[in-house]
Amino acid sequence: MSTPQPPSNPGRRIDLDWVRILAFALLIFYHVGMLYVSWGFHIKSEHRLTWLEPVMLVVNPWRLSLLFLVSGVASRFMLGKVRPAAFARARSVRLLIPLMTGMLVIVPPQSYLQIVESRGYSAGFADYYLHHYLAFGAQFCPTPCIVQPTWNHLWFVVYLWVYTMALVGLLCLWPTVADRIGERLAAMLAGPWLLVVPCLLFSAWRLFLSPVFPSTHALFGDWYNHADYATAFLIGFLLARQGAVWQELERQRWVTLTLAAACFAVFILMYIGVFPRSAMLRWFAGAAYGCYQWIAMATVLGFARRHLTADGPVRRYLTDAIFPFYIVHQTAIIVIAHALRGSGLSAANEAAIVISGTAFTCLISYEIARRVGWLRPLFGLRIEPRSVGATVRQQPA
Repeated sequence: MSTPQPPSNPGRRIDLDWVRILAFALLIFYHVGMLYVSWGFHIKSEHRLTWLEPVMLVVNPWRLSLLFLVSGVASRFMLGKVRPAAFARARSVRLLIPLMTGMLVIVPPQSYLQIVESRGYSAGFADYYLHHYLAFGAQFCPTPCIVQPTWNHLWFVVYLWVYTMALVGLLCLWPTVADRIGERLAAMLAGPWLLVVPCLLFSAWRLFLSPVFPSTHALFGDWYNHADYATAFLIGFLLARQGAVWQELERQRWVTLTLAAACFAVFILMYIGVFPRSAMLRWFAGAAYGCYQWIAMATVLGFARRHLTADGPVRRYLTDAIFPFYIVHQTAIIVIAHALRGSGLSAANEAAIVISGTAFTCLISYEIARRVGWLRPLFGLRIEPRSVGATVRQQPA
């Protein structure tokens, strides 16, 4: 049995840094996969890979909820260092400036190429940007009917900022609420309840909210997603400092892995139509989906706490780089995939070029942004303070 190495930086949750890095990296592969499946996406490859959908469903139910959970943990630790008002200002700078940059500069090529491929738009990008993207309303209806300008994949940033500001407002009114509720929640989730209670919550959202409020990522009216992601965010925030909970997740990691596999097997068999469709089947599928969400997250967190504890320059580099990667990646995927349209490449070769080209674009974008002071906040990077030596050199003689 392997023995986990103690983290070289005890002031950080190194395991959760790695979870965040790997979850965002997985997002790149997931969005490349969206080119090849039947689910809606901005553009599509000429190839269809029907076998890819069940594979992507392995991560689809929990990948984004996990990111919100990790963000909740990070928020709790940051609020332990600064006052809520200062935290709100810092998070607004780190989230809203990249959001505005993304909506004005990064995202428009996605919408433009979607219109080119779906409507045969031929007037050029400049005409599209000035006359349609900045129209502040629905365009090209009824198909695809895009409300522009849009945040597309940057909806995650919007939702995270909203949850953070709501939390800060509550903490300003009731500063001790996190500690009190966190301790009571940890006590309530002792033993098997750590798996049961969140399963019931995520299953309830899936069964009762998802059919009424389908996913839109439009912020308003997106109540199923809000229930799902806000629950994950609050679980991370409230349990961040409850060491017994994290120890239990680590201890139960093999149990949760087995349960996750069982829940996914039930869900996927119903998804692919092995059993006749019925109302009862939909209930079973929804419950299996909700349980799989939480148990898969618990599995990832448990194994990460056990094994992903190695610190070093790679972790530090990727921790800083992963948010700029996220900002850039979907535009890179869509631009490269559109450029390859009609090339005659096989699906494997096309996907390899899209993945490698996207990774290269993300890397170059980050390397440029981190070296140019005024670009740093536009990509969600901290503004580096001027060194003392630089300050002294700039003083008049």
